[in-house]
Amino acid sequence: MTPTWTRRAACALVAVLTVGLLGLPLDVDSAVAVPLPTAPPPAVTTPVTDHCPHKIATPPAVDASEVVAPGSPTPTPLPVPTPAVGGEDLAGCGVVADPAAGPVPPRLTSAGWLIADLESGRIIAAKDPHGRYRPASTIKVLLALVVLDELDLAAHVVPTAEDWSTEGDSCGMGPGGVYTVRDLLTGLLLVSGNDCANALARELGGVDAALEKMNDRARALGAHDTRAASPSGLDAAGMSSSPYDLALVFRAAMAEPTFRQMIATPTFRFPGYPRRPDVPGDKDHPPYDMYSTNRLLLDGYPGIVGGKTGYTDDARKTFVGAAERDGRTVIIVQMFGLSVDGDLYWDQAASMFEYGFRTDPAISVGHLVEPTAASGESSTPAPPQTEKRSLTTGSDQASATSVQILIGLVAALIAVVLLLLGLRLAGRR
Repeated sequence: MTPTWTRRAACALVAVLTVGLLGLPLDVDSAVAVPLPTAPPPAVTTPVTDHCPHKIATPPAVDASEVVAPGSPTPTPLPVPTPAVGGEDLAGCGVVADPAAGPVPPRLTSAGWLIADLESGRIIAAKDPHGRYRPASTIKVLLALVVLDELDLAAHVVPTAEDWSTEGDSCGMGPGGVYTVRDLLTGLLLVSGNDCANALARELGGVDAALEKMNDRARALGAHDTRAASPSGLDAAGMSSSPYDLALVFRAAMAEPTFRQMIATPTFRFPGYPRRPDVPGDKDHPPYDMYSTNRLLLDGYPGIVGGKTGYTDDARKTFVGAAERDGRTVIIVQMFGLSVDGDLYWDQAASMFEYGFRTDPAISVGHLVEPTAASGESSTPAPPQTEKRSLTTGSDQASATSVQILIGLVAALIAVVLLLLGLRLAGRR
């Protein structure tokens, strides 16, 4: 019979091996592994995209907003560029990050996101960077670029019934109002006015002409995941963009002083319009103070430059913005995300900015390409040489941990069996 002390020795050995191989804390006095405290299940589930569900097309629509009219063709998905624009590591669909930067922000609900340095174009970290998602009103940044190129900000715009009847968020245009292009562009960026988007598209030659110009500009920027199907960002068949593309578009817009000034404006007095005689009991509509939809700007997040929000039922929450600190400007993009209890989208955005600012400026997992002329092709200069580091993804880390645990358990079991066999043989002598 095996003595009691040998059984205790075997148990102690199991504990020691388990601790050493699995990394559990040990109570030395009792030689028993002390389990880690059981954490409550996380309230936020980060979408898994490692299997590239949105590499070709956007997530399925939840309503009929993208149903094409009878007799109209259904837009085909955009071609997927090969190699991936911005670097080979960006071809992946999971988290792309440098371990030297530490863990990426937790509790992010966006299926796709990106963090980049504005000046250098280095991408600090990303998730599904070229995944195709609906941009919602962040596409208005692309419209703003075209407006700044082609329209006189001081020119007057006469509104139409189609403008003030456009669905969704509104600047509050009305008949008899006197508006400049600057008024409409400011309203477009501050409160995401779809009425302003419609009026600006008309000034560019009509919706179809405006969309053609927007898509031409996207191609020139190297944004090959992007197709604007409505100037406002309202869901429409074929609408598509990606975290990488929105970063390209926003970076180009940030080079425009007027754009930077507008997105940094927390409030703006928008012109009113006279009473409508066709509406019984209507009164004059005086100018009013509109406020930015960017909560980081209104709440005074340190260093916030500005940004553009978006939301539709199909796109979910989207955001692209920039913040500056200690001479460094960081861009973030969020797509196909949500606010949940205890984890607001703005808190997620702030955590992404903080990650970007604390990361070594030399770290890069890819780069934002530089815009070119109207050829539609983008230059892809090699980023400055830095020390080569391995990149990790969430699935890689989980697989490595699982293998380590399995090896540890097998080794511990074999050691115990050999010890007990040795002790049993010794007891028979």
